[in-house]
Amino acid sequence: MTTTEMPAVHECTVTGCSYNHDGCHAFAITVNGTDGAADCGTFVPLSTKGGLTKVIAQVGACSRTDCQYNSDLECTASGVRVGPGSGGHAANCLTYTPVSRG
Repeated sequence: MTTTEMPAVHECTVTGCSYNHDGCHAFAITVNGTDGAADCGTFVPLSTKGGLTKVIAQVGACSRTDCQYNSDLECTASGVRVGPGSGGHAANCLTYTPVSRG
């Protein structure tokens, strides 16, 4: 059995997420999305704060197979940043980098 160390969520600047209070307090996040956006699928826009008291959030899953850091649906980045996205997306993985099709 192989154990993969999941990358930490180093930063989250999404102020309207229940899991973000001075950093991401979800145990793990899921990155998904379409149309060139890598959305944080764990984003919950509620006023109730959620998550664990003391935690360093990690990337649990990534379905953006077009990202250079995606290997077999696992994130291989050393860490990720989450923040507001463009085009009306509430929370995006800002570390998402499309694979160059050069």
